[in-house]
Amino acid sequence: QVQFVESGGGLVQPGGSLRLSCAASGSIFSIYTMGWYRQAPGKQRDMVATITSGGSRNYADSVKGRFTIFRDNAKDTVYLQMNSLKPEDTAVYYCNVFPIPYNNWGQGTQVTVSS
Repeated sequence: QVQFVESGGGLVQPGGSLRLSCAASGSIFSIYTMGWYRQAPGKQRDMVATITSGGSRNYADSVKGRFTIFRDNAKDTVYLQMNSLKPEDTAVYYCNVFPIPYNNWGQGTQVTVSS
């Protein structure tokens, strides 16, 4: 079973940048479509960005043009480069497969955008 360990979150001012990383265990990482999700307090967890095994990307409208997802299959790692961050990007960010995520979510990484 694949497991996920997210890192790279933190406190950043509006307009700033962060790069999140997600290390996935499991030798079949390279065949999965991977996704970044986020959950703000009191809200449901939503998809932010996805990337197929072939590198095709898709983004939620709210992050298009600001976030970039990419992956390194040799390292079983998926990344999320976040630029021009806004307060509404504040959430816990998770990675998982897409479109049907595994039940065993990682601990996530907190991103807080505030001045």
